[in-house]
Amino acid sequence: MENQMKNDIRRTVLIIDDELAVLNSLKRTLRRNYNIILCQDGFSAIQILHEQEIQVILADQRMPEMNGITLLSKAMEIQPDATRILITGYSDIQTVIDAINEGKVYHYIQKPWEPEDVSLLVGQAMERYSLIQKNRSLVANLEDANRRISEENILLSKAVEKQFSFSQIIGESNEMQEVFSLMRKVIPTNTTVIIQGETGTGKELVARAIHANGPRKKKMFIPQNCSALPDTLLESALFGHRKGAFTDAVSDKKGLFELADGGTVFLDEITDTSPEFQQRLLRVLQEGEIHPLGSEKSVKIDVRVISASQKVLDEEVKAGRFRSDLFYRLHVFPIILPPLRDRRTDIPALLEHFIDKYSIQLSKKIAGISQEVLSSLLIYPFPGNVRELEHIIERAIVLAKDGSILTDSQVSLESSQIKIGPVSFSDGKEISLKAIIEAVEKKAIIQSLKNWKGNISKSAKSLGLSRPGLYQKIERYNIKL
Repeated sequence: MENQMKNDIRRTVLIIDDELAVLNSLKRTLRRNYNIILCQDGFSAIQILHEQEIQVILADQRMPEMNGITLLSKAMEIQPDATRILITGYSDIQTVIDAINEGKVYHYIQKPWEPEDVSLLVGQAMERYSLIQKNRSLVANLEDANRRISEENILLSKAVEKQFSFSQIIGESNEMQEVFSLMRKVIPTNTTVIIQGETGTGKELVARAIHANGPRKKKMFIPQNCSALPDTLLESALFGHRKGAFTDAVSDKKGLFELADGGTVFLDEITDTSPEFQQRLLRVLQEGEIHPLGSEKSVKIDVRVISASQKVLDEEVKAGRFRSDLFYRLHVFPIILPPLRDRRTDIPALLEHFIDKYSIQLSKKIAGISQEVLSSLLIYPFPGNVRELEHIIERAIVLAKDGSILTDSQVSLESSQIKIGPVSFSDGKEISLKAIIEAVEKKAIIQSLKNWKGNISKSAKSLGLSRPGLYQKIERYNIKL
């Protein structure tokens, strides 16, 4: 509340009217919340606009030498962000309508006015000013990002080739081998790919690997999270705009599709877009050309589109949240990434990879991980998937002493987890990783059922399983209830 009051004090309203009584009346209405500057002619007002930042301008339509519309038109050239309001009588309404249609004024105050109406209108005008400033900042950030992307194009391409090879995607499980098989088939083509999987499963990593190993690897790979921007800014970011397309379009800007010409555009969280944007994207994919905002000319583009979503796409179509025609355009070659809980045999290899990675980054020698922690990780549900496992290991290494092994004191699991301890095998025979995981899983289920006194629902929730899934495992492991 205090910060809001400070912001209001700094905001200034410029009022221009040749009648002193009108000026004083408006000042009494608004001075409680804003700085007020009074002028009795347009020329004095223009001088002030050159010297001081103004948020809202109120100008009387009928003034000698310079009328209100002329003044507000000149004000727009000096301070385009300032919200312009015209004060008028009944006889001037058509003039006001014409001015509004031409974009010269935001609104008007009609004589005689009510103080409450004036206060409300000026408050709305201030909010408009703030929104314009925020939008300008967002546009500037986008333009800076585009410039950085252009400048780093060559370096990025080389880094991508090195970093996003198949060797960077860890997975020896059958589930991941199926993913690799699909990737190898689609890489040499220009086929549109959609990657589906829960958050943290590595969708962008797979997309980058497809690009880095394919025929477009010498061109740019540009990702865009579709859920991060509103429609207007997303359209500008992807398709570009021309100078004057909107208030803050002070120069031409190429969109990501044009920057990535010959390369790949990765559209993450594509299902979070509006139906209106989906329609515009469909047209781009069908026609192979974009229409930058504010331009009557189309631009031909040649890009490979890889999209991704953590939502099930056909379910979104059935629910009416995603256009079916765009679905068929994007769903040419689907790749579904399994959650980590469905490929637990990959956990040891992932652990080794992340321990090596962060040992180097953090300049620590980590001897390994305790059997107790390994047992817990092997049956942990990992709602955040591989990304969560990576963050767990990074944090653990930050906390660990140089030369130590990772223990319970460093490895923190977010959800309540069964402490089952290590699982031993006494027969001396070589045991497969699958058998170890099954043994750990069985012990965890038994312990959970014991903790929850046989309650299937609570046990299933604690283990990250569904009720039918838990029943299947109880039957599989011949566990007595």
